[in-house]
Formats: sequence, C-alpha cells, structure tokens
Amino acid sequence: MSDIQTLMDMGFPKEKAERALEVTNNKGVEQAMEWLLAHADEPLPPATTGSTAADGTATSETANSTPAADGQTADGDGTSADAVAKSLKCDECGKLFKSQEEVEFHAAKTQHSSFSESTEEKKPLTEEEKKAQLALLEEKMKRKRQEREENEKKEAMERERLRIKSGKDMLEARRKMEEQEMKKLMDQRKREKLETKAARDRVRLQIEADRAARKAKDAGEPAGVTSPTSTTSSATATSPTAAATVASPPKPAETKSYTTAKIAIRMMDGSQLVQTFQASEQLAAVRLFVQLKLGAIDTPFGLMTNFPKKVFTDEEYDMPLDKLGLVPNAVLIVTKGS
Repeated sequence: MSDIQTLMDMGFPKEKAERALEVTNNKGVEQAMEWLLAHADEPLPPATTGSTAADGTATSETANSTPAADGQTADGDGTSADAVAKSLKCDECGKLFKSQEEVEFHAAKTQHSSFSESTEEKKPLTEEEKKAQLALLEEKMKRKRQEREENEKKEAMERERLRIKSGKDMLEARRKMEEQEMKKLMDQRKREKLETKAARDRVRLQIEADRAARKAKDAGEPAGVTSPTSTTSSATATSPTAAATVASPPKPAETKSYTTAKIAIRMMDGSQLVQTFQASEQLAAVRLFVQLKLGAIDTPFGLMTNFPKKVFTDEEYDMPLDKLGLVPNAVLIVTKGS
C-alpha cells in the first residue's frame, strides 16, 4: 500500500496527503502525518495562475478577487450579505469541512450525498486534540501492523501444515505402491506354480499312457514256441516278485521342511533389511524387494552369500529359496553390477 493511500485511509484528503509527502520529501507516513496535524487548519495554497508586475502590484486576476472599495456586493445593489458561508456541512452527519476536497473525500468514504454551506466556522484543533488524534492514528497503525503480522504467521503455519500433509501423502502412496508390487509378485509366483503343477500332471499322465500302451502291445505279441500256459505260469510266478519290487521302493531319508525363509539383506550403504518370504518363492522375489527399497528399478546389482561365498547367476534367480539352501534363515549381500 502506498503512503498516499495510507494517509487517505486515516481520513486525510488526497491533495493534502500529496502536499504533506511533498513537503516532508517523502520520508514516510509518520512525518507526513505530523505535518498534516500541525497544518490541519491551514488551507492548501492556491495554484498560481498569474504573475506580479515589476513594481509589485497584483495582476488583474488578483485585483478582481478583492472586494469593491465602496463596500457594495458583486451584484451592485449596494447591500451586503447577511451571512457569509465559512464552511461546508454534511446534512446527514453534521460534520463540517473547510474545502471541497474534504467534502469529496468524506462522500467517497461514507456514501453521504447531501451537503450544504454553513456559516459555522470549523474550529482549529487544539494541541490536546492534535495529540489525541495523533495517538489514535498511531494506535490504528499499530493494529494494522499486528493484523498483518498475525496474517503472515497464519499463512506460514498453513504452508507448514500443507507441507507436512504432502509428505505424509507421498509416504503413504509409496507404501501402497510397494504393497501392490509385492502382491503382483505373489500372484505371479502363484500362477507359475499352478502352471508348473499342471505341466507336471500332463507329463505324468502321458508317461502312464505310454506305459499302458507298451504293456498292451507286449501282451498282444505272439510268444514263439512257448505255450500260452507256460507263459501264463511264468508270468504268474514272476509277478509277485515284480510286484514286490515295485511296491517296495527305497525310502528316502526324512528331511525337515520349512515353509518360510527369513532373509537378512545387507545393502551397499551398510544398512540392513530383514524380510520373510515363502520358502517356495523364487530368488527373483528377493531381488524385486531390494529394487523397491532402492527406489530405482534400472539400477544394476547382484546378490551373494558370504559363508560360503557364492554369487547367484541369472538361472538361479528362477529357483526357489529352499532349493538354494536359503531356509529357514540366510544373509544376502547386495553387490554392484548385475
């Protein structure tokens, strides 16, 4: 806000505000306000429209403004006016004004429109009234400064609140994205398991069908000179032994099975992450988990064990964790490069 607008908000006419700033060399509102209070009763100097003659006499415009020497009025009727207008008065609030500028400013500020001339003279302000008005204006300026500071403080607090909220929203969105990526990975692993099981079932059924076909083919071929009876007896004699052989396969050694694998991952910056995976999940799930934590999918890196030292190859990333010996617990180290 300009100094002129500030003085006009305090109730001073625009012309006087401009004159006060001009007289005080635009040194601020306070000095201009002090000048206005000190010269509140003085009218603005009129603009010079004529010049004086060389001998010091006034021009014709000045001469025309003086009253007639014979005391007659301007209309020449020889009578003097009963009353002289000394001020302008607002008919709505009764306030007196010295100049037309003050009237215009009051009308713009209060929306009053009824004014008339008055014979009352606007009394000059006393020293006490000037001090009181100055104190009132200073208090008004102080309140405006306080309001501005409070508004700035509120705006700063609102900006900080929005910044914190934005940070929380970003963290929540990142967490949800990681959960969605892990869910997609789990669904993909589940589909791969189902597809692998279905392929194995198809192969097993095909083998059984081929075996049954061979048996049927063998049963339909001629046995040469051997009679059917002897062939049947021989088959009957040897069938219990073969059945016993088929029914009694060697029992494998019992091994304890684990369903989960707790993996401790040592990052390149020295930090450590711990995550539990399914024992049947592929090592690629661990690599995807590290990529999500790094926040850079395209960053090349590898995984290795320390004791014994082993760097996993691309083929081993497609193998399950239990087949790689990473159950129930294992420590993996993230290395540079792919």
